[in-house]
Amino acid sequence: MKPNILFLLSDEHGFRYMGYMPEEEGGEVVNTPNFDILAKKGTVFTDVYCQMPLCTPSRMCMFTGREVRNCGAWKNGVYLRPEIPTLPKTLEQHGYETCFIGKYHLGGSNQFGGFKHRPYGDLTGKGGHQVEAITESREGKAGRTKNAGITEFPESLLQENIVCNETISFLREHKHKHPDKPYFLCASFSRPHFPLTAPKRHFDRYWPKKVSEPKVGATGDAYKHPMSIAMRKGFEVERINYEEMMKARAAYFACVSFLDEIIGDLIVRLEKEGLLENTIIVYTSDHGEMAGEHGVWWKHGWYEACTRVPLIISLPEQRSGKMQPERFRTPVALIDLYPTLCGLTGCEPEKELDGIDLSEGILGNKSIPGDRPVICDNLFDRWGEGTEFRMVRLGDYKCVAFRNAPPLMFDLKNDPMEQHNIVNSEDSTIVSMREKFEKYISESMDFEKAAWERTVRDGELLSENALNIDGAEKVKNAFIMPNGTVFSADDILYKPNILARDYRDVFQS
Repeated sequence: MKPNILFLLSDEHGFRYMGYMPEEEGGEVVNTPNFDILAKKGTVFTDVYCQMPLCTPSRMCMFTGREVRNCGAWKNGVYLRPEIPTLPKTLEQHGYETCFIGKYHLGGSNQFGGFKHRPYGDLTGKGGHQVEAITESREGKAGRTKNAGITEFPESLLQENIVCNETISFLREHKHKHPDKPYFLCASFSRPHFPLTAPKRHFDRYWPKKVSEPKVGATGDAYKHPMSIAMRKGFEVERINYEEMMKARAAYFACVSFLDEIIGDLIVRLEKEGLLENTIIVYTSDHGEMAGEHGVWWKHGWYEACTRVPLIISLPEQRSGKMQPERFRTPVALIDLYPTLCGLTGCEPEKELDGIDLSEGILGNKSIPGDRPVICDNLFDRWGEGTEFRMVRLGDYKCVAFRNAPPLMFDLKNDPMEQHNIVNSEDSTIVSMREKFEKYISESMDFEKAAWERTVRDGELLSENALNIDGAEKVKNAFIMPNGTVFSADDILYKPNILARDYRDVFQS
């Protein structure tokens, strides 16, 4: 039987925040024992880039194996056209049962995004993040860091625990109904995406004494670049003082550790019941988190902090000791996962993919190709007119070209914190690399055409395929019952039937 695939996906987990990532390679000191174990029994890719540093577009690119323009992944909440092939559809055609549980963040009526089953998640396309403080929704971006700290909600009702429990339930039922059929299940977790709250045991681990300052401060040649200025203004980061920043960083670290704990629990429970036998385990995230680096928070920029993510692919042979763990520093892309998982399972992928198959490298049969450009795009002008960009990583160098703003170029080997813009250097090696970048970008990206595709070709897709559910905009997560009924999953948190304001007023102790 073909191997199963358990695809563990998180939201906004930057590459630095893994215990196995050495400090000398840019890693932060964060407690992730379960990720560390998985890394020791799998293949770790250290230089992995999303194709757009924003939730919906990154996920669309990942599951279609296509760059932004080729799947219409322009911004959050856009519509994924059903005629575009997806990884789950391809695997289903090869005999797999497919299921997505948790956050997908798709717009419109195509909420299954190529999967056959979707029992729980953000089925209204609103992201499903369980904002905890009542005031946070009124404070907007300010609440993201201001309200960082300890969760107010019971752990059992947090999205991560529900995803974990629904995953186990689905796979138990699958084993009962289809014991000889492989599965592809994506368990998609909200954290460490804001709200930056976690159980007290995790927050206390870092706050106030064991949280580090950002790896790079509000410095460098690009700090006054037009997009950098607009990005800081748009995210309203100037109001975040030092203590608020550090507390929010502690909460982000805590969210990573909480996620690690949840995933560790999930793996142990699945292993106990034999549900991970002959199973490929994948862990990655849709994009990173600035967490104060370069004076910025969140994502949607060209920086390493928000474009680069963790990636672990653990084969059953690696976990059993028949194959050795591997570690690759060659730059790769999240769109490579579609053809790679097809390669590892013996399934024929769709022909028109932008990602490449890394399976032979993972299996030790050949090296990972290191001479190809890896790209990350932003193709709408969120940060001002002309700030659309194509970021390209090639070898040790990185270049960012804008629709109408000065270009940037960095030597990541000698300047991993992106402080020195070398685009105008006269060094012959750098000049040669710049010319390669310019040639590639001029041949591969037409910003004017991309703008037409976004606004004219795809401009009405979302309204033409709107989700026909009254009040959907107010629902974060939902369940689909076996009989097909869809109902809100978070009313117990936001519309509780309160029996007492203080239990001490009614219960004897």
